[in-house]
Amino acid sequence: MEPYQNLANAIVVQAVKDYRNALKRLKKHPSSKTALFTKRDVERFFSSDWYTSLTTVEPEMLIRKVKEEVI
Repeated sequence: MEPYQNLANAIVVQAVKDYRNALKRLKKHPSSKTALFTKRDVERFFSSDWYTSLTTVEPEMLIRKVKEEVI
């Protein structure tokens, strides 16, 4: 089961990295369509059934922590 858990963790970690990068980009370039798309796409992922099947980390807490880090 460990390889599957490692894969699940890697997917969530990559989503967090993508979200962080999108927020940083939007902070510098608020009209960036690519960053806005990525931000919305990752937020949809965080609220999806797939996300909840990968981890037990509360998505709202994760989003809040990343936003606090960037701002």
